[in-house]
Amino acid sequence: MRALHVIELGNSAAERGTGVTRWALYVTMMLAAAAAPARAETIAIVGGTVYVRADRKLENATVIVRDGKIAEVGAGVAVPAGATRIGAAGKVVTAGLIEAATQLGLIEVDLEASGNDGRFGNAEVHAAFRTADAYDGRSVAIPVARTGGVTSAITGPSGGLVAGQSAWVSLADGAAVPAPIRAIAAMNGELGRGAIPSGSRGRAVERMRELFDDVDLYRRNRASFDRNQSRRLAAGRLDLEALVPVLEGRVPFVIAANAEVDIRAALAVAAERRLAIAIVGGGEAWRLAKELAAAKVPVIVDPTDNIPRDLGALDVRDDNAALLAKAGVPVAISTIGRPSDVRTLRQMAGIAVANGLPWEKGLAAITSAPAQIFGAVGQRGTLDRGAAGDVVVWSGDPLELTTRAEVVIIGGAVQSLDTHQTRLRERYRNLPK
Repeated sequence: MRALHVIELGNSAAERGTGVTRWALYVTMMLAAAAAPARAETIAIVGGTVYVRADRKLENATVIVRDGKIAEVGAGVAVPAGATRIGAAGKVVTAGLIEAATQLGLIEVDLEASGNDGRFGNAEVHAAFRTADAYDGRSVAIPVARTGGVTSAITGPSGGLVAGQSAWVSLADGAAVPAPIRAIAAMNGELGRGAIPSGSRGRAVERMRELFDDVDLYRRNRASFDRNQSRRLAAGRLDLEALVPVLEGRVPFVIAANAEVDIRAALAVAAERRLAIAIVGGGEAWRLAKELAAAKVPVIVDPTDNIPRDLGALDVRDDNAALLAKAGVPVAISTIGRPSDVRTLRQMAGIAVANGLPWEKGLAAITSAPAQIFGAVGQRGTLDRGAAGDVVVWSGDPLELTTRAEVVIIGGAVQSLDTHQTRLRERYRNLPK
């Protein structure tokens, strides 16, 4: 039988007189995690304040992770023989965070063309683009995101009326091209002045309506299209084919829109075609909170994006997320696009809470809410039995800036929190004299 492995976090050892500091314990634990192979095992996280869901808290509870999934959670749960034991007394335990709208793994250096594979120019429709075909699991931003407790992300392209298909990816260490959680998580699109080359928001809505009319025509007359016996359509065959699941409501259509007029237009197009949509950005979404709630359309917001980008969206405000949530709109929080900022996801949620969003909804906005938006209710974003074994042990309140992720588990495997930056720090900490 395998020996019981124990990892104690915090000041407990120092308080028992060993003289070991909190930082030394943290470094020791990180080095052990880095040296160990990233493989699923039985793990027991013992004694922490466990948020099974954002609205369900258990004190002095134990979380058992087995075979890559949550096996047991509760107070008084027995630790299985041979399990790796992680002491979490005085700590907070949550599900791994989910970044809902990023370009992580697609953009390495934003202003360098060779490091940018996720942002398009003037081409209006490139629905056939698949993030899963371009995703770089070796991006230096991925380990940095893990240090912020982010365990998975919906990453996808931007630019044009329809940018392409996003993917839901795990941020687990050790695979250059990891299998995505979901190869097609959503279709990404945009309405507003930047959606088409002419810069006309009205023309963008016209083009989107025309596009879905043509997708419907193509769906019903594929044979005629293949024989070149149909009129010229608004997109090519591959793009039309990729949009059929969107038209049928099987794939969500995530529409970037900030101005009230653009969000209203997105709601109208969705109602006409019965599309399952979500709004990303939503600077003026608070002005349509009742309409969004009635249509059950979620909004993915960055609470720090409070500067008007153009004259069409002047009424942005810091309490956007709070107003939307109060009206009953499903709200997720995201860093929206910037790969290097994914690590700050919990900080974004904390800022929303500081501006009126209830704490429980702030945590849900970066855990269970993205899972619900992208069709993974009960599979991710919670610590319910049977959910994915994506777990984070925090030094304190995860929405506080001074808190850090002390242990990150993805798919039942403890992850290294080593990054390019930490390696540079260690390299140059003791320079030869």
